[in-house]
Amino acid sequence: MSVPVLVLALSAACCLGFGFVLQQDAAQRAPLSDFLRPRLLLDLMKVPEWMAGLGLVVAGMALGAVALGQGELSLVEPLLATNLLFALTLSRHRTRQALGRQGWAGLALLAGGVTAFVVAGRPTGGTALTDPLRHWLIIGGMVGLALLLTACAKRWRLTWAPMLLAGAAGLLYGVQDALTRVSGQRFEAGGLAEVLTGWQPYAVLALGVTGLVLVQSAFETAPLRMSLPALTAAQPLAGIICGVGFLGDRLRTDTGALTWEACGLAAIVGGIVLLGMHPAMPRGSLDGAPTRNVHLG
Repeated sequence: MSVPVLVLALSAACCLGFGFVLQQDAAQRAPLSDFLRPRLLLDLMKVPEWMAGLGLVVAGMALGAVALGQGELSLVEPLLATNLLFALTLSRHRTRQALGRQGWAGLALLAGGVTAFVVAGRPTGGTALTDPLRHWLIIGGMVGLALLLTACAKRWRLTWAPMLLAGAAGLLYGVQDALTRVSGQRFEAGGLAEVLTGWQPYAVLALGVTGLVLVQSAFETAPLRMSLPALTAAQPLAGIICGVGFLGDRLRTDTGALTWEACGLAAIVGGIVLLGMHPAMPRGSLDGAPTRNVHLG
């Protein structure tokens, strides 16, 4: 494993985790009339805490993009999933809540799962597949599933919406990471002109803005513990599928390796759920925090 890629990915995860906590603190006070509307972002831009969180998230995405340019998507994505550890660290500092058995178990599962997947799979880069049908089937499948989850969230707004919206955003972010890597490869091949003549950077921007609206709507409607686990679990899974599906990433496929890879992914998801539901994670207005403001700013 490349040490620079490891440092970049973990630094990105740190920025993302801290940024998500700050953003949720502000978003849970946003007016519910902004749910799933771009106006939500305009209102939140008036809140300094949310802007600080946005700055950290943007920094995390930038560091993640650099990591993706130097390492395989199937390696970087599991490392980015550790953002939940950093989110819990900041939340624990604010709440003075001890980790306890649940926290340590989640920490062990997430760290062990990432290690098991990376060691067993030994992700390596390869030549991106040129089959356009396979390319669009995978991207279309991810985006289509995200749209389906969003539609279901509108129907079950008061119950499952936060989890569904966060999962949808995670899928879009996974595709965004894959297209970010493609854009990086195009830049290396032909410079900025090569990048700007392709559709990928514009899709990256559209996916980023759409994902941001979905995430903030999820943060707005429920505590962080109900949304961040789904976001953190969906993004690496989508990214790995894209990496192996059309970017040419290769994982070991013998029986033993596949078993450990599956166990590693299952442990990552299990650890994410345990950490996301930890009492130290912000509870938001639904669990006794101050009442929601009608207007921000």
